[in-house]
Amino acid sequence: MAKDADAFRTIGELSGQLGVAQHILRYWETRFPQLQPLTRAGNRRYYRPEDVALVERINRLLNEDGYTIRGVQKVLAGKTEERGSAPAKPETGAVRLPPDLLAELKTLRSNLADALAE
Repeated sequence: MAKDADAFRTIGELSGQLGVAQHILRYWETRFPQLQPLTRAGNRRYYRPEDVALVERINRLLNEDGYTIRGVQKVLAGKTEERGSAPAKPETGAVRLPPDLLAELKTLRSNLADALAE
């Protein structure tokens, strides 16, 4: 049974939904002050729908559009415009990979994760 779209998500549910490890979500909370899920007893995190949307955006910018953490921080702070699927200005030292190579690396990462899970 699926949850309602307005229901809060636990960190485990959000992690499974996005395919991002829980420790990465907790790390993002330290890097992006806009991301502040509700915390209850025992530091249990509950992500509101707006938190889920923000995490999805952060995930897309980092893992699909090729932004760095600092680049995403600038986009979220409004200091840099988000343009389509490419950052406005690549950061010094940042490497932009061709889309076909990026897709191949993601496939390789997925295969390695599957192998490690076995």
